[in-house]
Amino acid sequence: MSQVDTDQVETPARSAEPVRDRVRGAVPPRVAAMLVGALLLQLGFVLSYVGAFHNPQPHRIPIAVAAPQRMAPDAAEKLNGIPGQPLKATATDEATARERLRTGEISGALIVKPGSRTDTLLVAGSGGASTATALETVIEKAEKAQSRAATVVDAFPAQAGDARGLSSFYLVVGWTVGGYLFAALLGMSLGARPATARGAGRRLLAAVPYAVLSGLGGAAIVGPLLGALNGHFLALSAIGALVVFGAAAMTIAFQVLFGVLGIGVTILLFVVLGNPSAGGAYGPELLPPFWRALSPALPNGAATHAVRHIMYFSGHGITINLAVLTAYALGGALVSVLAAALIRRRRAAAA
Repeated sequence: MSQVDTDQVETPARSAEPVRDRVRGAVPPRVAAMLVGALLLQLGFVLSYVGAFHNPQPHRIPIAVAAPQRMAPDAAEKLNGIPGQPLKATATDEATARERLRTGEISGALIVKPGSRTDTLLVAGSGGASTATALETVIEKAEKAQSRAATVVDAFPAQAGDARGLSSFYLVVGWTVGGYLFAALLGMSLGARPATARGAGRRLLAAVPYAVLSGLGGAAIVGPLLGALNGHFLALSAIGALVVFGAAAMTIAFQVLFGVLGIGVTILLFVVLGNPSAGGAYGPELLPPFWRALSPALPNGAATHAVRHIMYFSGHGITINLAVLTAYALGGALVSVLAAALIRRRRAAAA
């Protein structure tokens, strides 16, 4: 039979084949599942970023009210009574208020002057311009309601090269991306899922010098090269190494648990959820409840807070941040090794 005859015989059979079977043959189920996962990540990205940033509202921004002893409690109570609770005000003296602002414990200090109708609002722009601006707006409205005014003074501004205090956030984003890209590239070259605990251990060991170099490189770029965050070079490098290793370790752990899909889980954690909740474009106090709660619990937010407080607030208040970053680094490493050993043991038992 000629080729023309053959085609004429087979064409009706093909046309009778169900469309679903044809699609299934063209796109294997595994690939289809990955495409659906990519679509969900894309939609999750849009939902997370727009949900976090579309309507920032201040919530319990910490502020101290310094006034004569008879006035301070009443002034703080009035600020706490503003609808929506944008402020969390505490009464204190001026010296204590300034010290708490210096250490980053509070975002602002309102110095009430009884003999004048103009008070002074001290803010720390280095802690994030978005929070300082929101605090200024709330205080101006509150003062106007009492026929008073407030002069705003940025007592602890960001460095000249650190526009709006965002350099800390972008530095952490770079470190985080570098960590999970390192692990993803290892997965592409060596196999998505380490076959043994020793294989997972090798990947983790390879991540150590990479993390150290990433920390040093990032600190050098934002400091000596660009002049965005000058000083505290070694401290920044150490934070960077911890962030990068933690991101790499978590990615390796997800690869052990989920194979190729582990990269998607990593993106979900660090990009979809981590970046918008980190306190970059808007401080955690301005985010909706879900993202506000995530901020200190994820590496992105913990690292951003730690870098800012190392640079501007003498490292005060970063103990919990360091604990969170260490937990992700150690947890990722332990899960990688133990899960790889357990999976291999189960496969051996099944064989």
